[in-house]
Amino acid sequence: MAICTHLAEAKETPPQGNGCKECLEIGWRWVHLRTCLECGHVGCCDSSRGKHATAHFHEEKHPVVQSAEPGESWKWCYVDEALAP
Repeated sequence: MAICTHLAEAKETPPQGNGCKECLEIGWRWVHLRTCLECGHVGCCDSSRGKHATAHFHEEKHPVVQSAEPGESWKWCYVDEALAP
Protein backbone atom coordinates (compact mmCIF):
# COMPACT_ATOMS: atom_id res chain seq x y z
CA MET A 1 0.00 0.00 0.00
CA ALA A 2 1.40 3.40 -0.99
CA ILE A 3 1.96 6.09 1.62
CA CYS A 4 0.26 9.43 1.07
CA THR A 5 2.99 12.01 0.53
CA HIS A 6 0.48 14.89 0.54
CA LEU A 7 -0.30 14.39 4.23
CA ALA A 8 3.38 14.06 5.11
CA GLU A 9 4.24 17.27 3.26
CA ALA A 10 1.22 19.36 4.38
CA LYS A 11 2.07 22.48 6.34
CA GLU A 12 -0.11 24.15 8.94
CA THR A 13 -1.67 27.15 7.20
CA PRO A 14 -3.78 29.57 9.25
CA PRO A 15 -7.48 29.69 8.34
CA GLN A 16 -8.56 32.67 6.25
CA GLY A 17 -11.73 33.29 8.25
CA ASN A 18 -14.01 31.97 10.98
CA GLY A 19 -16.58 30.30 8.76
CA CYS A 20 -17.24 28.85 5.33
CA LYS A 21 -16.52 31.72 2.94
CA GLU A 22 -19.07 30.63 0.34
CA CYS A 23 -21.83 29.85 2.85
CA LEU A 24 -21.35 33.23 4.52
CA GLU A 25 -21.66 34.96 1.14
CA ILE A 26 -24.98 33.26 0.30
CA GLY A 27 -26.43 32.99 3.81
CA TRP A 28 -26.28 29.20 4.23
CA ARG A 29 -25.48 27.31 7.43
CA TRP A 30 -22.86 24.59 7.66
CA VAL A 31 -22.36 21.45 9.76
CA HIS A 32 -18.54 21.34 10.18
CA LEU A 33 -15.61 23.32 8.80
CA ARG A 34 -12.39 22.29 7.05
CA THR A 35 -9.28 24.40 6.42
CA CYS A 36 -7.19 23.96 3.27
CA LEU A 37 -3.59 23.52 4.40
CA GLU A 38 -2.21 24.99 1.18
CA CYS A 39 -4.00 28.36 1.13
CA GLY A 40 -6.09 28.59 4.34
CA HIS A 41 -9.49 28.56 2.59
CA VAL A 42 -12.22 27.64 5.07
CA GLY A 43 -15.03 25.53 3.62
CA CYS A 44 -17.90 23.43 4.88
CA CYS A 45 -17.83 19.62 5.05
CA ASP A 46 -19.63 17.15 2.80
CA SER A 47 -22.46 16.85 5.34
CA SER A 48 -23.18 20.53 4.74
CA ARG A 49 -25.42 21.77 1.95
CA GLY A 50 -22.65 23.44 -0.05
CA LYS A 51 -19.81 20.92 0.36
CA HIS A 52 -17.49 23.88 -0.22
CA ALA A 53 -14.28 22.27 1.13
CA THR A 54 -14.56 19.50 -1.48
CA ALA A 55 -15.53 22.02 -4.17
CA HIS A 56 -12.38 23.99 -3.31
CA PHE A 57 -10.30 20.84 -3.83
CA HIS A 58 -11.87 20.22 -7.25
CA GLU A 59 -11.35 23.85 -8.32
CA GLU A 60 -7.87 24.48 -6.91
CA LYS A 61 -6.42 20.95 -6.64
CA HIS A 62 -5.15 21.65 -3.10
CA PRO A 63 -4.99 18.10 -1.71
CA VAL A 64 -5.14 18.35 2.11
CA VAL A 65 -7.65 19.82 4.54
CA GLN A 66 -7.66 19.82 8.30
CA SER A 67 -10.68 19.82 10.58
CA ALA A 68 -11.39 23.33 11.84
CA GLU A 69 -13.58 22.01 14.64
CA PRO A 70 -12.52 22.70 18.25
CA GLY A 71 -10.65 19.74 19.73
CA GLU A 72 -10.03 18.06 16.35
CA SER A 73 -6.73 18.02 14.47
CA TRP A 74 -7.15 15.27 11.87
CA LYS A 75 -6.21 15.82 8.24
CA TRP A 76 -7.72 14.40 5.02
CA CYS A 77 -6.08 13.97 1.63
CA TYR A 78 -8.59 14.17 -1.22
CA VAL A 79 -6.13 12.78 -3.78
CA ASP A 80 -5.28 9.56 -1.91
CA GLU A 81 -8.47 9.43 0.20
CA ALA A 82 -6.27 9.08 3.26
CA LEU A 83 -6.83 10.20 6.83
CA ALA A 84 -4.15 11.26 9.31
CA PRO A 85 -5.01 11.55 13.01
